[in-house]
Amino acid sequence: MDNKIIAIIGAGVMGCATALDVARHGYSVILKDISAEALEKAEKRMKYEYRSACMMNREYSSVGLDDILSRITLKADYGGIDKAYIIIENISEDIGKKIEEYGNLSEMCGREAFFALNTSCISITKLASYLPDPKRVIGTHLMNPVPLKKMVEVIRGWHTSEETEGEVVSFLKTLGKNPIVIDDLAGFVSNRLSHLFMNEAAFIVQDGIATAEQVDNIMKHGFSHKMGPLETADLIGLDTVVDSLEVLYESYQDSKYRCCPLLKKMVDAGCLGRKSGKGFYKYI
Repeated sequence: MDNKIIAIIGAGVMGCATALDVARHGYSVILKDISAEALEKAEKRMKYEYRSACMMNREYSSVGLDDILSRITLKADYGGIDKAYIIIENISEDIGKKIEEYGNLSEMCGREAFFALNTSCISITKLASYLPDPKRVIGTHLMNPVPLKKMVEVIRGWHTSEETEGEVVSFLKTLGKNPIVIDDLAGFVSNRLSHLFMNEAAFIVQDGIATAEQVDNIMKHGFSHKMGPLETADLIGLDTVVDSLEVLYESYQDSKYRCCPLLKKMVDAGCLGRKSGKGFYKYI
């Protein structure tokens, strides 16, 4: 095991942004995905994330994009993952897919590796039960956009050891992050609050009270939020928002997490937000 090698599982929007940021801080990154299409798009996504980060923070360009990309290896298989110090799991918010992937990782990863699960809402304790050593599992809920967001919600599972917490928190600090360590319950802190916010905003649009732009402008200009709730939903991906709301509803059996029908309808129509080019706003 090499503590300068980090494996990231899942080359979607969050996986690519995380790979970019980790590699920028000097780590060698294995970015693995079963989808050939995702891997083909990965470099383009990372270039986009880099340009966006540099526009928002000039300091980000102090490390050149070519240097960063040279530290990232794209993989469709598990080659080299046995040497990784930390495995950051970042696949879609689908527990069935996660469990299947954990079975493969259990066979391929080194016994001393730490597992950092970047889930939006699913209990870390539940996910850890499908990995070989729950003591070495912790939640790391990175925020989007990863290169610019300093706060990381770190979630201790039932069995998470102090060693695991210490190692992963120390790693995050080397990325310039500010980890906030909390205990485990579905949705944690950030998404129990933010998903209610986005869901209610969608209900307001569905009910014809205001447009998406009006809702977002009220929150930005009236409450000084940098992004409105529906802009945020588009950034995350409406499919991910719907999946997370369904996890929250199933976990708590509380009607306040009932997903807005408009969100489900938009997902069915393929209007997923930035990733598809159209959500509450158009991006192409």
